[in-house]
Amino acid sequence: MSTNPTEVAVGAIVLAAAIGFVAYAGQITGFSASTAGYPLTASFRSLEGVSVGTDVRLAGVKVGSVTDVSLNPQTFRADTEILVQDGIDVPDDSAIVISSEGLLGGNYVEIVPGGSPFNFEAGAEIEDTQGAVSLVSLLMKFVSGGNE
Repeated sequence: MSTNPTEVAVGAIVLAAAIGFVAYAGQITGFSASTAGYPLTASFRSLEGVSVGTDVRLAGVKVGSVTDVSLNPQTFRADTEILVQDGIDVPDDSAIVISSEGLLGGNYVEIVPGGSPFNFEAGAEIEDTQGAVSLVSLLMKFVSGGNE
């Protein structure tokens, strides 16, 4: 079997481009991001559209992700654990909200910082929470005239 130097060169270029694309895709999706950080917990009435791996953002910048979601059988609330990157100090009077990227976008967890000079310690609970707003229920209220 004969090898043509042009075919070998083109094959090497295609292989290099494929490896570069995979590395770029990994960086964009956060697949290669480090998992160093500290955990915080929160309890939501509704966690619609949020699951393990969902982004946690502060001022629109990703600062962590959701690491665990479970139903509390006593309170019937969604207990959630998030991992916040090291170096990001969250004031201890901050709120945590389920936000939407738009009408067709997915949901994410947003930290709304407070003004306290003290910060959450690892494992602390954020008590000021606001759950997800269901677009379907809002549309139903609009259609029915708010008589539900």
